[in-house]
Amino acid sequence: MAKNTKSRMILVLNGPNLNLLGTREPHLYGRETLAQIDRRLQATARAAGIALECLQSNHEGVLVDRVQKAKNDGVGFILLNPAGFTYSSIALRDALTAVQIPFIEVHLSNIHAREPWRAHSHFTAVAVGSVLGLGGRGYDLALQYAIAQLKQARP
Repeated sequence: MAKNTKSRMILVLNGPNLNLLGTREPHLYGRETLAQIDRRLQATARAAGIALECLQSNHEGVLVDRVQKAKNDGVGFILLNPAGFTYSSIALRDALTAVQIPFIEVHLSNIHAREPWRAHSHFTAVAVGSVLGLGGRGYDLALQYAIAQLKQARP
């Protein structure tokens, strides 16, 4: 990535099964697809003059590899919906703390209002903040915050 885009990029990472949005348990996750969310985020970032990359994977190692690469790519902020990895991925948490890129944890549903085992996230304690239970619009709020932070940090 060119040096003039350093820290002017936002990375959106989505964990397992989020590729099924729109059809998977719509009473919990809504009918909006991940592609629709990604398009909306891209348009918002583009309008703000910020590069944005979206990646969804059902494989923990793919997400870990992308986080590790993020610092060299000029990523200044990460939006993360770890999905099922919320409760199990110490490796992804360790990658995020290692690269020291600020991130916001996003969940479509309110994980604290569901099964008791969902209430503990391995990411909350190291995230800048969390957005829970607002469906796809939670990504929009997280993105607005990330854009503001990147613009504020600009020399």
